[in-house]
Amino acid sequence: MREPFSRMLLPTAILLVGMNLRPALASVGPLLDAIQRDTGLGDIGASLLTTFPVLLMGLCLLGTARLRGWMGERAGIAAGVLLILLACLARWVWPHAAALILTAIVGGVGIAIVQALMPGVIRRRAAAGSGRLMGFYSTAIMGGALISATTCAWIGQVWGWPAALGIWALPALLGLGIWLLVAQGPHEPVRSVQRRPVRHAPRAWLLMLFFGLGTGAYTLVLAWLPPFYTQLGWSEQGAGAMLGAVTLAEVAAGIAVSLWVDRSPDRRAILFAAIFSLLAGMLCLCIAPLQLAWVAALLAGLGIGALFPLSLIVAMDHGEDTDQASALAGFVQGGGYVLAAALPLAAGLLRQRLADLTPAWWLMAGLCLALALMAARFRPGDRLSLPH
Repeated sequence: MREPFSRMLLPTAILLVGMNLRPALASVGPLLDAIQRDTGLGDIGASLLTTFPVLLMGLCLLGTARLRGWMGERAGIAAGVLLILLACLARWVWPHAAALILTAIVGGVGIAIVQALMPGVIRRRAAAGSGRLMGFYSTAIMGGALISATTCAWIGQVWGWPAALGIWALPALLGLGIWLLVAQGPHEPVRSVQRRPVRHAPRAWLLMLFFGLGTGAYTLVLAWLPPFYTQLGWSEQGAGAMLGAVTLAEVAAGIAVSLWVDRSPDRRAILFAAIFSLLAGMLCLCIAPLQLAWVAALLAGLGIGALFPLSLIVAMDHGEDTDQASALAGFVQGGGYVLAAALPLAAGLLRQRLADLTPAWWLMAGLCLALALMAARFRPGDRLSLPH
């Protein structure tokens, strides 16, 4: 019994940790009207609750190699989950505007540490099955967003929005406890040695841009889809259910990618399908947001849910070895999240000036065309080409 338990402990811990990487973000949108009413946050300030953690995630992820050398993978991931736990708990006991901004920063750093280090753990410990485990890990991240997005408005209705934001400290505590049971890998490096930084490769920048635009769609929808629908007359619970439907579609797409990804080295067909689905969802939000609300949720969710794991998998495909794949994943996510942080902020500016979020959906629709052009260049067998 001990051997099967030991074999299942690592993937179980990875999935539980992954589920804690989005509730601190996903629980804000459905509660945003109440938060703004009680704290006095304006639209720009409210957008910072998503922009700050995403931006900090990116900045921390750019230092992936240093994080691995300084903290190690096992201890670093534990520290990241602990920061998420503390951020959520602080929101519960200190429900003020300054605390929300501060906890957005602390939680963003914690999320960033985990996302910087976990791909290396998966690549090293899962070996041939790393693509599938990476897909399930990405799906677990979206699963955490699904649970928090669909339940936070109901929790807020009963116990208030501070409890609805802070209660996610409990699953973080569970994830931290299970992660601490995982034994350190025998080949975990004490320090990471990279012969030449991946940022010197033009392809690394293309992969980063692709990840950033795809993730920008996620952060844009996460931050502003519920307020978009409450502005159209929906209740907070209904808007939260809408975001939950998006996230449910993301989870379904992530599972489908996980099951499919090891069958073909050419990722372009499913990349095009994901981009087209996202584009169609954005057009529904622009043209008929009330009549096609649930269609938009399904299409956008399927596109976002497939793009997130695929963009990471495609990036890791380009690595010549484990260390380079891990460094590339950190660079792609780091720069990509910095780019993705701009979209919720841009939408907040548009809403404050125009009192309308429709231009933000049109902007994302245009960016889908750029994503398609980039995806066409990701041929199977491509590797990172570093100049000497």
